[in-house]
Amino acid sequence: MTTFRISEAAALLGVSADTVRRWVDGGRLPATRDEHGHRLVPGAELAAFVREQARGAAPSDQGERFSSARNRLRGIVTEVLRDGVMAQVEIQAGPFRVVSLMSREAADDLGLRVGVVAEAVVKSTNVVVEVAEPS
Repeated sequence: MTTFRISEAAALLGVSADTVRRWVDGGRLPATRDEHGHRLVPGAELAAFVREQARGAAPSDQGERFSSARNRLRGIVTEVLRDGVMAQVEIQAGPFRVVSLMSREAADDLGLRVGVVAEAVVKSTNVVVEVAEPS
């Protein structure tokens, strides 16, 4: 069974270790202790917690939307570079940096500028999945 130390879980979730400790202490996230007294969060429990948090994420200000895309990364726009035709938009979604190229017109229509909350919606038939070491 895969387990994560508090600091590892925090890094995966893009939050502080103190936040994960509060979740564990408050009973929101289960944890056990290893032989050295370090708290360990079971990987399956962490995954279930993340899924539940994603379901409860704040909805868009524009009401409910329907889409076949299931991969959504909500974050804050950190950079927008525009030229005559194209725009490059960078979003920081937790620990993830997502860069999107789109038409300048689309970026303007969406009102994308630094500081705006946006969602990167990803739909792809070609996604590479990697692990450090197979378990």
